[in-house]
Amino acid sequence: MLLQMLDYLGVAVFAVTGGIMASRKQLDFIAFLFFATLTGIGGGTLRDLLLGVPVFWVANEAYLLVCLVVSILVWFFADWIETLSKPLRWADAVGIAAYSVMGAAKALTVGDTILVAVLMGVSTATFGGVIRDTIAGEPTSIVKSEIYVSAAFAGAGSYVLLVQLGLPQVLCMVAAGLVALVLRGGAIQRGWTLPGYRGRTR
Repeated sequence: MLLQMLDYLGVAVFAVTGGIMASRKQLDFIAFLFFATLTGIGGGTLRDLLLGVPVFWVANEAYLLVCLVVSILVWFFADWIETLSKPLRWADAVGIAAYSVMGAAKALTVGDTILVAVLMGVSTATFGGVIRDTIAGEPTSIVKSEIYVSAAFAGAGSYVLLVQLGLPQVLCMVAAGLVALVLRGGAIQRGWTLPGYRGRTR
């Protein structure tokens, strides 16, 4: 039940980011629905395909309804959402926190290894945003110097580590999600980055 609720949260928050992107492009409602759905289910779809399990939104249409409801809400309240501080980036941060944990947890649930679980967490948390930005013709956060993929990696890695230590699942999820959210939030508010590659001067 907890995993499913986290999955719903990840889909909803990422769907919000897709809807906000559509509003900024001044697109019609069908485009809103397209962006919200594609962003909301993109990461989870990749996860399930790689894990070889039934794709979550095919098995449960409620996820598509979540995307529809989010599309409607953003359509009517996009202007208000835009009055918030950096709404797209903060919604994306919450989605990364939720999905990095969810992706890792689902991989462990089906019996995959620790490394696979971490990779699934990172992929689940970042793929939807990459699709959204690519289709919208916007530079994706992955190619920027700020912490993005690293936040997903930290969230998924923290969850796997805490699970291996035998801590309760709820505690593992909350703690790991906070790790990812704090790192991504620091990048948004404080411009946190990791050292980049510096090649030899020619």
